[in-house]
Amino acid sequence: MANFKARIKVPKKAKKGEVFQVKTLVTHKMETGLRKNKKTGKKIPRFIINKFACNYNGKEVFSSNWHPAISANPYMSFYVRAEKSGSLDFSWTDDKGQVGTKSAKIMVTG
Repeated sequence: MANFKARIKVPKKAKKGEVFQVKTLVTHKMETGLRKNKKTGKKIPRFIINKFACNYNGKEVFSSNWHPAISANPYMSFYVRAEKSGSLDFSWTDDKGQVGTKSAKIMVTG
């Protein structure tokens, strides 16, 4: 994960049909493109995470496009319905095309 340090929180187990909360926090040096370098007076180029996606067993269950107003080290929380045991795969894409990824497993019972 180049320039990304992600933390995710997903329950280890859930009952089939149960809705569970997913929490993510990613560390990334965010730059809006509006600030100027104090020494040179030139604008600092925009450098933000612009896309977030979560796939559950290969199917996209949540995604969002982010813009310069997003905070540094953005926190994201959303809900997913438990259907089958498997993995949740997360990805963050920044302006340079770098992609950070992280995964979590969930066991679905009954």
